[in-house]
Amino acid sequence: MLEIPEAIVIAAQLNQTIKDKRIKKVIAAASPHKFAWFFGDPSQYHSLLFGRKVENTASYGGRVEINAEGIFLHFGDGVNLRYYAADEIVPQKHQLFVAFEDGSALVGTVAMYGGLWCFTKGAFDDNDYYKAAKKAVSPLSDRFDYEFFLTLFDQKGMKMSAKGFLATGQRIPGLGNGVLQDILLNAGIHPKRKMNTLLDGEKRKLFDSLKATLAEMVEGGGRDTERDLFGNWGGYKTKLSKNTVSCPKCGGAIKKETYMGGSIYYCEHCQKR
Repeated sequence: MLEIPEAIVIAAQLNQTIKDKRIKKVIAAASPHKFAWFFGDPSQYHSLLFGRKVENTASYGGRVEINAEGIFLHFGDGVNLRYYAADEIVPQKHQLFVAFEDGSALVGTVAMYGGLWCFTKGAFDDNDYYKAAKKAVSPLSDRFDYEFFLTLFDQKGMKMSAKGFLATGQRIPGLGNGVLQDILLNAGIHPKRKMNTLLDGEKRKLFDSLKATLAEMVEGGGRDTERDLFGNWGGYKTKLSKNTVSCPKCGGAIKKETYMGGSIYYCEHCQKR
């Protein structure tokens, strides 16, 4: 799943790979998928994008957006994006296929769910999640300082668990169930710990862990549980994930539970509830 680190890495790779390329052909919704979402009529994507040059790509939270001379392709967190050079074989099944004049292609596929939206400037502004992602302050920016972090501690959030606070409510768009595992381990906070029980020092530790862990994930090229634009696994070795056997801090057993619609991993010794 695309989260903040992978969105940043893939946006950078797209800027290095498809920038200034001109679009020759677009096929959308060729392989039916119940939970692949499009904006408007996907059969019109070709006419919207044909002949346009890719100007730049940006990441917003866990989303990636390509600007092709004023027409935008916006991808949600459940979309897998892959680049294929002219001499590579492109998969037959896909939810989006974008061919460029030089013979290379960008392919978008959806596993569980995901949005592949194409629109003109302003046409998608009514989407609440899109607005939240575009307006969000990146946790990797200087604007996201400790004072800003404390403003996220609203009355509703204080009653939530650490997982609920970080990964729901669009407080930090793009920070999902995947990256929060290592953030909480590094901060020594249990994912079920109620936010209103955190001491001031623990809040500061959580803030420092959030900034440092996300930066490390980006520097590593994304997590080792996710693939980049070229299908390679990320270079950041996750501390808590499906790949984890024991706690990297104390060597103890890792607990796995289903919580709030997804799996959580934690060390009972290092993350006391």
